[in-house]
Amino acid sequence: MSQDPAIRVERWTPLSRISILGAAIVLAILATGPLFFDNNAIDKLTTLFIYVILAVTWNALAGYGGLVSVGQQAFFGLGAYAAVRLADAGVNVYASLILAAVIIAAVSLPISSFMLRLKGGEFAIGMWVVAELCHLLVNLDSLVQGETGTSLIALNAYEADTRHALNYWVALGSMTVILVILFVLLRSRIGSAIQAIRDNEEAAAALGVRVMGTKRIIFVFAAFGAALAGALWLATAITFQPKTYFGVQWTAYMIFMVLVGGLGTFEGAILGALIFFLIEAWFGASGVWYLVGLGATALIFSLFVPRGIWGWLERRYGLNLLPLGYRILGIRPAARTAIPNDGAAPSAGTS
Repeated sequence: MSQDPAIRVERWTPLSRISILGAAIVLAILATGPLFFDNNAIDKLTTLFIYVILAVTWNALAGYGGLVSVGQQAFFGLGAYAAVRLADAGVNVYASLILAAVIIAAVSLPISSFMLRLKGGEFAIGMWVVAELCHLLVNLDSLVQGETGTSLIALNAYEADTRHALNYWVALGSMTVILVILFVLLRSRIGSAIQAIRDNEEAAAALGVRVMGTKRIIFVFAAFGAALAGALWLATAITFQPKTYFGVQWTAYMIFMVLVGGLGTFEGAILGALIFFLIEAWFGASGVWYLVGLGATALIFSLFVPRGIWGWLERRYGLNLLPLGYRILGIRPAARTAIPNDGAAPSAGTS
């Protein structure tokens, strides 16, 4: 069947090409940060990079994969714990941060074998149970000394300025790699399969999609991201206390960032991380009212702006900086007009 000459399908748009170039320029500028910023500013930006990692990987799991987890703190805590253990064994402290995430990603493989058999709320609660079990097991390690915790003392080998700069560069590099991998993954056949499974698992299976294997890929990727974020957070905090790293507040932060920024939108998770970072900087000292405000804001967005800020912008203005699918253009003799995007979450083969 020949293609209708009045229809053209494109993936990249002039705006998306400009966006990619702009993102590359921003990252290049950020790479020079330690040369111009003081340690306080460097630490804050490092925190922002970690939040972006948490947001985009949870969004990949829930927004694109349809696997809503309230137990990602399991991998966040395990990533920090593995980094402590590796550093204690003599591995270079910064190499241990990356290696820890790789190890926890491998650990998540057998976990996925039974967790991915659960559906909906069962999966969400099951992940929380996994997180609690991991917390209890880590407490049994004599190195950790229960809730007393321990420290990443290997960082003392670096001077303060050097340590802050290295933390910054490792976090920036990790965030960049995570974003690139996720963008490429979601634009691939695997990404289309992931979204097809989210929309209708039975229909996807009927079309030949390997449901369990595809879900496992996104599960392991999200575990890797959370573990990497946990290891990076340890590098900035130095101390490791299990109750802090395995606290459910980490997943609550991920959910907040994604709900506010835009569930199931690539740009939305990044925007949500930035918004959360600013809110924490301005109101984090408010104690319990800060947490109440976060919960109320997340509730308001889930009720009245379910697609989040970026989802609303997409629906209202057709804004799509980093397209994951395709855009269909209708070509007319007088002008070329784009078929409107209804703002729905990206599904297989669409943007």
